[in-house]
Amino acid sequence: MKTIQILGSGCAKCQKLADAAEAAARDLGVEYRLEKITDIKRFAEFGVMMTPAMVVDGELKVSGKIPTDQALRQMLQ
Repeated sequence: MKTIQILGSGCAKCQKLADAAEAAARDLGVEYRLEKITDIKRFAEFGVMMTPAMVVDGELKVSGKIPTDQALRQMLQ
């Protein structure tokens, strides 16, 4: 099971990234757990300077933008 963490304030872009990541995981048939992290102090733990950001299984995959659906699928495989 993959752990997908979305880091951000909860803004529209953060929600869009969360929705897109969930859709990509479902399309791939990947079992996942989604966690939304809004505590700015935790962002530093991952080295995130810009949000939205996505961490998969403890590894920062993207920060400061919303990747394409194809790029998300690659990150989640």
